[in-house]
Amino acid sequence: MRKLKQLSFVLAAVCALSTACGQSTTTNTTAAIAETTAETKNTEETNAAVASGSETAAEQTLDTTGLVPVSANDLKEGTYDITVESSSSMFKITSCTLTVEKGTMTARMTMGGTGYLYVYMGTGEEAAKAPESDRISFEENADGTHSFTVPVDALNEVLPCTAFSKKKEKWYDRELVFEASGIPADAFLNTSLKTVADLALTDGTYTAKVVLAGGSGRASVESPAVIEVKDGKAEATIIWSSSNYDYVRVNEEKFLPVNMEGNSTFVIPVAGFDSPFTIYADTTAMSTPHEIEYTLTFDSSTLTEQK
Repeated sequence: MRKLKQLSFVLAAVCALSTACGQSTTTNTTAAIAETTAETKNTEETNAAVASGSETAAEQTLDTTGLVPVSANDLKEGTYDITVESSSSMFKITSCTLTVEKGTMTARMTMGGTGYLYVYMGTGEEAAKAPESDRISFEENADGTHSFTVPVDALNEVLPCTAFSKKKEKWYDRELVFEASGIPADAFLNTSLKTVADLALTDGTYTAKVVLAGGSGRASVESPAVIEVKDGKAEATIIWSSSNYDYVRVNEEKFLPVNMEGNSTFVIPVAGFDSPFTIYADTTAMSTPHEIEYTLTFDSSTLTEQK
């Protein structure tokens, strides 16, 4: 009888333990299912808030080949008018003002339309998950246009940007390149740059060695180059190694060839000496005309006045 009671006690304990384990397993399984369901729901909500590829217009690929990234630490504090290239014609920026202050850059983009309520510097998926306080709302200007003021990590780099459509109520992914080409050469923090005033150059004609860099490396320019100094400003005659350039752009100003035959020749302003400054040359040697970024560096130690 005593052995029978002991056996009954052991069986009862085993049953109790099994029930407890079963309850624990069920609880854990239920929690896991709930967690998975919540994650699935959040993913579905995020996907629903972001426009799919079939809902967006055809976009262009932004090419930054040869461009040198520029950060806030490379620029003097100030406000500069710059150009912004967008991957989408549906996100057109008509003007942009860059502000550099306390080691950061912000850009005020004025839009070509009023169809977006918010922008976010990131992807649509990131924007959908971010708190509403991180969304950047539009500012209405006096003429009715909308502007967005956004942080800029770097110029001359492809940056993700997403915009929330007022009509569609969805985020549309874009890409932007804030271009440094519109910023004056003397705005860059480069102590090696020497101006006409720094070198105390008087009006006259000079020659100086010039080095071209950038592009594929196959192009070159004649050196030394002829430099004219007048009223404190310098202009250089640049003769290329080919006849395939139809214009040169310095900042936002285009310069046409000064010759009709022979290698492409341009007269352009010289931003300074002893430090590379950026120019853009449009070549017709490819299947379609294409702007290529180069730098020119004029060596002030080789300046020779022509008598």
